[in-house]
Amino acid sequence: MNVKPIHNEADYNAALARVDALWEAAPGTPESEELEVLAVLIDNYEGNLDQMPMPEPDPIRAITFLMEQRGL
Repeated sequence: MNVKPIHNEADYNAALARVDALWEAAPGTPESEELEVLAVLIDNYEGNLDQMPMPEPDPIRAITFLMEQRGL
């Protein structure tokens, strides 16, 4: 088993390709264990993609937006 962390899109695509190759692995084999580890790594990577940093709130923009919405 040669599994490594997923740090970028290239690593992610390589992991997905390996999962495709291992998909029919019999339970209890080294290949099925590799598949399980890859699934965890892929899930973690995909979960981190959803966590975008929130911008700092801008009170002036919020007030301006509300004024525009209310026709002020």
